[in-house]
Amino acid sequence: MELTVWGIITAIVVGLIVGALGRLVVPGRQNMPIWLHLLIGVGAALLGTVLARAIGIATETSGVDWAELLVQVVVAAIAVALVAGVGRRRHVTR
Repeated sequence: MELTVWGIITAIVVGLIVGALGRLVVPGRQNMPIWLHLLIGVGAALLGTVLARAIGIATETSGVDWAELLVQVVVAAIAVALVAGVGRRRHVTR
């Protein structure tokens, strides 16, 4: 994989979309700013690509690699749920 300026720009744009999708996939309300969701999405896009290649999903396609995108969205949803859960206060109500 060659790292180019367009490759980095594409990764950021895909990451922003993945972050927004990750927010939509997680049920309930997350008390997080949208910029944090988008930042998580950029990280999830990178990690999702690494995971997709590790499990053998094709690296070169002639269009959108839907399987890789699905892995990225799942990683983003897990990350959003974890970060939203860490920030949530847990207390017992009577």
